[in-house]
Amino acid sequence: VPMRASSIVIHPNATWSKNGITVAEGNGRGSETNQLSYPWGLYVDDDQTIYVADCENHRIVEWKSGATNGKVVAGGNGEGNGAHQLKFPRDVIIDKDSDSLIISDWGNKRVTQWLRRNGTRGETIISNITCGSLTKDDNGFLYVVDEGKYEVRRYKIGDTQGTVVAGGNGRGNRLDQLSKP
Repeated sequence: VPMRASSIVIHPNATWSKNGITVAEGNGRGSETNQLSYPWGLYVDDDQTIYVADCENHRIVEWKSGATNGKVVAGGNGEGNGAHQLKFPRDVIIDKDSDSLIISDWGNKRVTQWLRRNGTRGETIISNITCGSLTKDDNGFLYVVDEGKYEVRRYKIGDTQGTVVAGGNGRGNRLDQLSKP
């Protein structure tokens, strides 16, 4: 099942440049709109807009292609647990069905959903989870890594419990376990 980003076809004979180019940030660590502090997860939309989980600035920053500054689209109101705040966000994806950001709000042990248009606060859709990475498949299921339980859970929209699809048997190296997922 394809997950994570838009459907991108890479030709089998494609070559990669040995030298990358900076497409977001590049102005040192900081909290200005042209800076990031411990960027953790990112998502690239169909129009090549990049969304970055700016972990230590407690915000999600949107970088349009070619932009020299980002735009704060979630959080950015200091570290905290209010609906308008994030605390060490780890990942972000776009939910095209609801035109919203889905954010792994690691420090608050929750997954939040922020509307992309005029979203000034998030709605908690999953709580009590040490959420790391997340993704959504083509069938609308949300997958969330629970770092505290060493498992990956799959959620239907509106489901708050989810189903364990990987790990879930404590930390370890057996086939039914995960270690630092």
